[in-house]
Amino acid sequence: MSELSQKELEVFTSKARADKAINSLKGILLGINLDEQVNEKEINELKKWAENHRSLINRNPFKEFMTIINETVSNNIPATETIEDLFWLCQKYENDNYYYNAVTTDLQTLQGICHGILADGIINEKEVRDLEKWLEQNTHLSTYYPYDEIRSLMLSIVSDGIIEEEEILILKAYLNQFVNIENKEIAKQIDQDTADINISGHCTSDPNIDFDGKTFCVTGVLKSGNRSELEKLISDLGGIPTRTVTKKTDYLIVGDNGNPAWAFACYGRKVEKALEMRKSGHQICLVHEFDFMDAVEDLK
Repeated sequence: MSELSQKELEVFTSKARADKAINSLKGILLGINLDEQVNEKEINELKKWAENHRSLINRNPFKEFMTIINETVSNNIPATETIEDLFWLCQKYENDNYYYNAVTTDLQTLQGICHGILADGIINEKEVRDLEKWLEQNTHLSTYYPYDEIRSLMLSIVSDGIIEEEEILILKAYLNQFVNIENKEIAKQIDQDTADINISGHCTSDPNIDFDGKTFCVTGVLKSGNRSELEKLISDLGGIPTRTVTKKTDYLIVGDNGNPAWAFACYGRKVEKALEMRKSGHQICLVHEFDFMDAVEDLK
């Protein structure tokens, strides 16, 4: 691509890039402020984020963003005041934001929230609980990646009322998969903290299953019967059972193999393929065996 055509492309896509950046920044600010404490590491992450988006500086409201962030760092303005000012600017800008639909906007905000939570490399209990509240308030994002995986993970963490250090490490490892921390020292520390955590993804919580004409695939060791029995049940309910995951697959049913930590287990190539398909935009739904059977009982 020539230099001229590249510049033309940047002009053509500047509105989309600006809107995506604003949605992400709004989420970062929410994530940073979840625990109602803003530290120097978080402000520095904001500064690095601004530097990374300097190409948008001539597009409002980025000039204002850059000014506020730089003044905070150079003039020792209270960090909480900076967060409030930046968030106010994001909300003001939203009134003129028509490029993305509501779902995409909220997913970009979610990604930003996760970025903000990891900005200082530390996740505390208040951040966990406030993230769970945000997810609960935005259930219209169900079936969209990565909302449903994050919500399923959060439900498993808070279900017993106790948030353990190991659970926080699991959350940190999962969020780190799709957050790009600008501060390389903090990014390296997060990688070191989560080096022993293996997460391949997990299933949609409380899924809404439609059987009529939909394609199902089964993986893992089942507790409710053998695979042939489950496939017959799917057929009887109007679904189409298959043995492989393809772009036509609507649901992948995951057996838990007797593992109480099924949400964090590695299930091999079928789940891995399904997750890669989800990341590329295909709306395949991963359903735990027990949730699937609950849906069957509801139909009965």
